[in-house]
Amino acid sequence: MDTVRKSLFVSLRKLNQLSTVSRCVGTQTKPHQQEDPISDVRSFQARDTMVYRTRNPQPKPDRDTLSFGTAFTDHMLTVEWEGNWSTPVISPLKNLSLHPAAKTLQYCTQVFEGMKAFRGYDDKVRLFRPMDNMDRMVRSAERAGLPTFDPVELLGCVMKLLSVDKSWVPRATPDLPYSVYLRPTMIGTEPALGIDKPSSCLLYVIAGPAGPYFKSGMKPVSLLADPKYVRAWPGGSGMHKMGSNYAPTIQVQKAALQAGCQQVLWLHGDEEEITEAGTMNLFLYWVNPDGEKELVTAPLNGLILPGVTRQSVMDIANQWDEFKVTERSITMKELLDGIKENRVIEMFGSGTAVSICPVGKIKYSGQWYNVSDQQELATRLFGHLTAIQYGECPSDWTVEVD
Repeated sequence: MDTVRKSLFVSLRKLNQLSTVSRCVGTQTKPHQQEDPISDVRSFQARDTMVYRTRNPQPKPDRDTLSFGTAFTDHMLTVEWEGNWSTPVISPLKNLSLHPAAKTLQYCTQVFEGMKAFRGYDDKVRLFRPMDNMDRMVRSAERAGLPTFDPVELLGCVMKLLSVDKSWVPRATPDLPYSVYLRPTMIGTEPALGIDKPSSCLLYVIAGPAGPYFKSGMKPVSLLADPKYVRAWPGGSGMHKMGSNYAPTIQVQKAALQAGCQQVLWLHGDEEEITEAGTMNLFLYWVNPDGEKELVTAPLNGLILPGVTRQSVMDIANQWDEFKVTERSITMKELLDGIKENRVIEMFGSGTAVSICPVGKIKYSGQWYNVSDQQELATRLFGHLTAIQYGECPSDWTVEVD
């Protein structure tokens, strides 16, 4: 761990008075195998945040009708940039005003993040591995030509926003894991045509209560695998979280639905490497050709998003030390051979919104393949993750919100 990384984590611990003691198996963070983000030394400061509370708080939505991304809390965080960062402001949620030529509208100069806050059974509100999201957003911003910032300071601002809207974090039950979903976003606002770095930007964070992804329990999804559709390619931006990576997938998702599937299995190249499923990272739990039980997922080679849940699954599985855990490319042919030879035990996706999602069937070249009817490992991992997120399992992966 280099000096920059050490200083970031020291600052974070000072900010939130974190304990680094973990009493739960599978909660020690492994170093990421990627470069540390470059933060802007002129970053905004969380301690300077100005707070203007709403005089007209909105009624909370009924928990039983909560869906993803349709309800929002009373406040938002905004920080403007025009060569230098302005003072962070927390104010009532409002619409944005943009010029029609704004860079974000013309050239998709935009990045975002997705993260969750959980109200534990002890009534404490926690964020889950938030520095991973902050670091990833800095990397995405740099790739998109947007200004960078100190990720620790953005986390401090996010925690202040959560503190203001703490009452919006729903109470969970063991069967219904409610949360608040946070969407940090940065857009280029300069009103000028021409492809160039924007001279003005807006960083903002909105939040909203979210119900469980599976209201009736985890159910396997079906995937359409069609090599004519490609999500990412070498040298591209597939490893970053930016809107330009998602818009081209919407029509493909429609094609999957028309084919009787729920999500897309993204393949790449002549070898048809398996990369992601929908917006999820993908895991295959099988007996490999060498006769070993193995949990395998695609490597961080630029074709997939370095998911926070993905990293957590690998960290937990490595500490369980019950089977081999591998990051490597796996092809559609290898998967089909495994299915035909009854070596596939389970397949599942992972992501912030869904947590863990089993895969039941794949449609490939017009033919259906039954992947597995088991989800024992997926269910076990889901239970372990939620135990950490809701405070049942003490962990240095979580950050308490005052």
